[in-house]
Amino acid sequence: MSAPPSDATTASVIPGRQPPAGQPIGSPEAPSSNRKLAFLGLAIALYLVVLLLPTPAGLSPAGQVSLGLLVLVVTLWISECVSPANSAVILTGAAVLGLMGKPLVANGPPLTSAGALNTMLVGFSSSAVLLVAAALFLAVALKLTGLDRRLALLVMRRIGVSPSRLILGSILVGLVLALFIPSATARVGAVIPIMVGIVTALGLPVASSLGATLMIVTAAACSIFNIGIKTGAAQNLISLNFMQQAFGAPVTWGGWFVAALPFTVLMCVVLFLAARFMLRPEVPAPAEAVRRLDAELAQLGPISAAEKRLILVAGVLLVMWSTEGLLHPFDTTTVTQIGIAALLMPRFGVMHWAQAEKLVPWGTVVLFAASISLGTLLQRTGAADWLAGVTLGQLGLAAMPLVLVIGALSLFNIVLHLGFASATGLASTLIPIMIAFAKTLPYGPQTAAGIVLIQAFVVSFGFILPTNAPQNMLCYGTGAFTMGQFMRIGIVLTVAGFALILLLSATWWPMIGVL
Repeated sequence: MSAPPSDATTASVIPGRQPPAGQPIGSPEAPSSNRKLAFLGLAIALYLVVLLLPTPAGLSPAGQVSLGLLVLVVTLWISECVSPANSAVILTGAAVLGLMGKPLVANGPPLTSAGALNTMLVGFSSSAVLLVAAALFLAVALKLTGLDRRLALLVMRRIGVSPSRLILGSILVGLVLALFIPSATARVGAVIPIMVGIVTALGLPVASSLGATLMIVTAAACSIFNIGIKTGAAQNLISLNFMQQAFGAPVTWGGWFVAALPFTVLMCVVLFLAARFMLRPEVPAPAEAVRRLDAELAQLGPISAAEKRLILVAGVLLVMWSTEGLLHPFDTTTVTQIGIAALLMPRFGVMHWAQAEKLVPWGTVVLFAASISLGTLLQRTGAADWLAGVTLGQLGLAAMPLVLVIGALSLFNIVLHLGFASATGLASTLIPIMIAFAKTLPYGPQTAAGIVLIQAFVVSFGFILPTNAPQNMLCYGTGAFTMGQFMRIGIVLTVAGFALILLLSATWWPMIGVL
């Protein structure tokens, strides 16, 4: 899930660049308290400015408050002056104060403080929030049993230790973990020590060409599989929540996977070639690395009964997810909830609540719910429609061919992402606007939903800057690569991804009924 890394995730043992005292490894240089306070003051001031401006034609007073909240929270997210969970609390408080005394919809009653608060708590009742929380419990189960580390070590041991094999192994590890762990930070946090261990076992410094390659590939593969797997990232679920509200028809796990499959496979090929021939990793005699992997696997010991039970539950979940709507009527959230209930049961389970609750990043769940509330508010007040009209509506896209429309929206999405450190924040900001704009285009509901689904893919394009995604920052914190190295690979991936979006919009997606 794309959320800023926590101290627990960025735990030590990673040699390389050392952050200033008190700053977690894998995080950007911590801004000073004065700078944080200044940005917080700026965010509040911008919110008040939007509220005090004359209400534009076509926008309701509640819609104006919604836009003010959008400006407020985007400023908080981009500046990172407060934690994501804090931004959700500030957002809710500002919304209550701003919405009090204003009707939510035309001719509706003015909202009381309780009514405004209930409006901002609507996201907490979304099934998508339950799915995110349940999936985070699954990630905790993998961590507590050590199964995530065992899977990563087994994949790397089986693949081998040549440059090409190590790159391929890094990509495959990303795929395997993305199937079961919905947090990008958690996935990368589990893999980094293994990759660093391989590099050091070969007698190379972390900042060697091999170290740079493995870290960049780990981060980029994580972003690619965020796109390929519906449950791989929170931004997917928040986008789908908005889409289901707007268009009605849900997107199944299998439907998402099939739609994204050609893109995911081809992007993995591009990543492999770019890393192999642009970074040119060098590997000395691999015997020591193999010995190191064998030693770490031996240290884990034989597979435990808890790991076997977890493999059984995870396997059943994967089958149920992939056959949703085909072999059974249960949606992804229901299936995942039942799976987590099994993992918490006495004797059969692999963890108990007191263990799990300490490791689940509850701030991420709160941020996710608040983001849904904001997006819903933008839609209900008509602010999303108004904003889509005065921004995207001025580009004249309605007269363009469908592929060019998708290309223009994708380019807008990619450029906007350069200012965001959280794809969850970008999704909650952008997807409601995209939905409102897609409904104005001269296409049917299915095509409009397809346009938004493609933009939900593009939301995960965090390839160019380390600051565009938390998994990037975790890898950057190891000191294995420079900003320039990351950007060169990231630009290639972004250009290739944009070209694939255009190609698939003209071929694969119309063929399978997405467009």
